Amino acid sequence: MSHYRPYPRLKPSGVPWLSDLPDHWQVAQLGKLSKARCDGPFGSGLKSDHYVPEGIRVVRLQNIGWAAFSGQDAAFISEKHWHDKLNGGHDVNPGDVLIAGLGDDNNPLGRACVAPDDIAPAMVKADCYRFRLHVERLNPDFAALALSATARAECGFLATGATRERLNLGLAASRKLPIPPLEEQAGIVTALSSETARIDALIEKKTRFIGLLKEKRQALITQAVTKGLDPTVPMKDSGVEWIGEIPAHWVIEKLHWQFSVKLGKMLDHKRITGRHPMAYLRNQDVQWGRINSDCLPTMDIKPEEYDRYTAKQGDLLVCEGGDVGRAAIWSGDQIGYQKALHRLRPREQANPKFMYYLLIAAKSRGAFESDDSKATISHLPADKFRQVRFSFPDFQEQGAICSHLDSAVTKLDLLSNRVQDSIDLLAERRSALITAAVTGQIDLREDAA
Repeated sequence: MSHYRPYPRLKPSGVPWLSDLPDHWQVAQLGKLSKARCDGPFGSGLKSDHYVPEGIRVVRLQNIGWAAFSGQDAAFISEKHWHDKLNGGHDVNPGDVLIAGLGDDNNPLGRACVAPDDIAPAMVKADCYRFRLHVERLNPDFAALALSATARAECGFLATGATRERLNLGLAASRKLPIPPLEEQAGIVTALSSETARIDALIEKKTRFIGLLKEKRQALITQAVTKGLDPTVPMKDSGVEWIGEIPAHWVIEKLHWQFSVKLGKMLDHKRITGRHPMAYLRNQDVQWGRINSDCLPTMDIKPEEYDRYTAKQGDLLVCEGGDVGRAAIWSGDQIGYQKALHRLRPREQANPKFMYYLLIAAKSRGAFESDDSKATISHLPADKFRQVRFSFPDFQEQGAICSHLDSAVTKLDLLSNRVQDSIDLLAERRSALITAAVTGQIDLREDAA
């Protein structure tokens, strides 16, 4: 941002989380710039049970983004419930400023956005605050940008809550904003809109490119593990719908002919501690191609149970529920695993890495969908998993395919990671630009003109 000029004359802001401000700017509390404010109903007034397919829009935390309203995941209550039980209160009109009273790792506490033109009739839910501004003093779009840009710094001073930081309505109203003249507020919003639109377009383009890389990666894996590497070999029908034709010298076999399949140990809270504590893996610890081994819980697993309930280096762990079929190879020391995971231990002449790639292909081709509804099955019992049929070349060809895929997939993943890094840098630049503009660190008046 070195090409942006600073304001010629500055003065101390008097606010810990703000730097010096242009000398013609002021600092004011949000509440004093608002003619009305409210929060959502607590308690039994509004529950998820009250939601209906259409009616009065309910603004929830997930709808309040960083200076942007998210229209996804819409929720509604009936007009009758709104009037009869809530007295038509907690209302939201287009142009109102909405503030989030809760945050998380990805969404900062105190972020704000402007209610869109098509939102009415609507209301706010608990922990969502609505401010109706004196628009002759404060531009709603500028307010949302300034509140979001200073959220992390300011709300660290204001937030309450022992386990999860919370900002109540009174504290939200006490938030202090840098206030340039109204015309300058509008100019800053216009200049930022132009520049952020350019950055957003770049991010969107790069995001689409990552999507194309993922599609290419998926197609590459599926082609290799179902058709092989030699396009000239004779083919035959596999007899399995999701596999299609395979090389004529390949075989179709049930999973248990190549791997022993064992579910892990049922979690028994009485055995979390005991004489034989061992760390164990859960469903959420197994992601595609990687396994979390940090801060794992422990469970009592007796030595005589090791063969049944532990994984060793080279075992393939597969999710039995959730994202059914998600898999990764364990490469560490002996470890326990919970019943939410299948342990695939290779028999003679079976390659776990080839099986891992096969599961990626099977997942993408719908092998783990129910036949009647084509919806993803919620669980894959061991007895059913053992009977699933897959295509297998001989052991030597499996190794050759794995070596080819390891090299090709690594290159695609590196490229995808580099593009993602550039997206992250663009997002940081976008955020830094907005913060600098709405806190008076750069002068955008010529850009606006």
